Amino acid sequence: MAGFRSLARQVREPGFDTALRRYSLRKCLERFAPYGHRATWDHLCRRHRFGPEDRELDPERLVAALDELEEARAVWLAYEERFAARRRREKHEGLRRLRAFDDWHRRVWGGNGVVRCADPGLHPADPLPEVLRRLIAALEDGPGERCPVCSGARLEWRHGPRDESWSGPVCGECGVAVPRAVLTPRALARAGGGRSRPLAPAA
Repeated sequence: MAGFRSLARQVREPGFDTALRRYSLRKCLERFAPYGHRATWDHLCRRHRFGPEDRELDPERLVAALDELEEARAVWLAYEERFAARRRREKHEGLRRLRAFDDWHRRVWGGNGVVRCADPGLHPADPLPEVLRRLIAALEDGPGERCPVCSGARLEWRHGPRDESWSGPVCGECGVAVPRAVLTPRALARAGGGRSRPLAPAA
């Protein structure tokens, strides 16, 4: 099974036909898709102006979409390295219990669905790297009152469909499932997530 870097090389290979390069970009999303596969693909199509089913399109647009995805992946991998280094230090110091956002992070290791969008057609319009930087800043700074991605205050508690394992606060403005760990108890209560609700992962 080809890895992300191998697939990225195929996207950039000018000797390959455009349909294969497009297919390789889609396959990259099986390795890294911050919004989930369908929503991340929809985001890349909109930002780089090609249709979801286009087979013959400007290769430069495919490469530009890959550039954005690669930059976002680098942002997330750098965060994961810092996270792993901190956990090693904590274990060395005898602190083995996971904190609230550590448990969430364990569920999204690798970056797939890290800012999951339940509706593939509703997601942030900003570049993926910027969205991830905002989320990471929120994870590192502590709980807040608003969506860490768009600063929206309209948070709604939603339950995932049967084939999904998450339920929790979702931003009604940009569509991302917000990790509970980045929201204050008051923000969670405002979203409709009282303490009596089951503690399922938010993303």
